[in-house]
Amino acid sequence: MPRPILLFSGPFADLPFDTLTAKAAEWGYQGFELCSWGDHLEVQRGLSDDAYCPARLDALARNDLHAPVVAAHKVGQAVSDPIDERHQALLPDYVWGDGKPAKVQQRAAEEMMATFRLAEKLGAGVVSGFTGSPIWHWVTGYPGPKPGAIADGVKQFAKQWNPILDVARDCGVRFAAEIHPGQLAFDLYSAELALDALDGREEFGFTFDPSHLLWQGVEPVEFLRRFPDRIFHVHVKDAMLTLNGRTGVLGGYWPSGDPRRGWQFRSPGRGGIDWDAVLRTLNEIGYDGPLSVDWHDAGLDREFGAADAASFLQRIAFDPPARGLQAFRP
Repeated sequence: MPRPILLFSGPFADLPFDTLTAKAAEWGYQGFELCSWGDHLEVQRGLSDDAYCPARLDALARNDLHAPVVAAHKVGQAVSDPIDERHQALLPDYVWGDGKPAKVQQRAAEEMMATFRLAEKLGAGVVSGFTGSPIWHWVTGYPGPKPGAIADGVKQFAKQWNPILDVARDCGVRFAAEIHPGQLAFDLYSAELALDALDGREEFGFTFDPSHLLWQGVEPVEFLRRFPDRIFHVHVKDAMLTLNGRTGVLGGYWPSGDPRRGWQFRSPGRGGIDWDAVLRTLNEIGYDGPLSVDWHDAGLDREFGAADAASFLQRIAFDPPARGLQAFRP
C-alpha cells in the first residue's frame, strides 16, 4: 500500500501521548498526524529543549510509528479570525495573553511560525490546520457585506499568512489548510480565492476532507480534480445527510449526534462518502501522501471506531496500476 494510514491525534488529545501511542499501534496505524495541543506536541518546549524531539521520535519508533504531519488547527484559527471569547479555549495561555484581539492574532501567527520550525526538527513535511477567516461571518449572514468588504478581507488574510508561509518555505515544510466551513477556503471556489490571494504560493495547499464537502453539497471528487497539485494531505472522515423535512444542512445550534442536525459525522465506511471514487481519484492525481483518520462519530465507541477505521482503510485502499492507464483490449 503506497499511502501510510495515520491517526489524527486531535480527537484523542485527552489521552496522554504514551497511552495513545500504544493504542494506535494496537489498532493498526502506522503513525500520527500529531496535534500541537494536549501533551501530544508542545511547540515551545520542543524548540527550547534539545531532548524533547528525539524523545518523541524514540517513543514513536518503539511502536513502529512515525509522525510525518503536524496539526495546528487551534492556533491557526486565531490568525485570521475576528477574536472573541470563544478563542480563549483554543489557545495556550501564552498565546491568549491579555485577550486583546490584534495581539492575540499576532501571537497566534508567531506560534504558527514556531510550529513550522518544530515540524522541521521532527522531520515532518506538512503542517495541517485551519486559517481562520476575516469574512466567514458574511457567508449566509445578514446584513450582507458592503461593496469591497470581501476584497478587503481577502487582502487581510494574505497579509496575515504570507509571513507565516515565508517561515514554512525556509523550513521546507508545506501548509495544508483544511477545507472547512469557518475558514476562508471552505469549498471549491473559495479555495480558488485563497490561492489567488496568496499568488499561488508553492507552500500553500489543502487538507482534503470529503466529509466537510459532502454536507455542503460539493462533490469531493470534483475538488480533487480541480486541485491535483495542491492536495498536500488527506483526512478520512465520513458524513451522512440526515435531512427529514425538519432539519437543514447548516447543522443549527445542536451538538454532534443531536437528531435536530441535518447531517452527522460518521466513522469511515459508515456514511455517505464514495470512498472507492475518492481513492481512485487520489490515484489519478498522483497523491502518494498519508491517509489520516480524523475520527468523529457520536454513535460509536471511540476506541472501537478508531480500530474499525484502520481496518476499513486497510481493506479498501488499493495501489494505482503499475504502468499507468492502458488501452482497453477486448
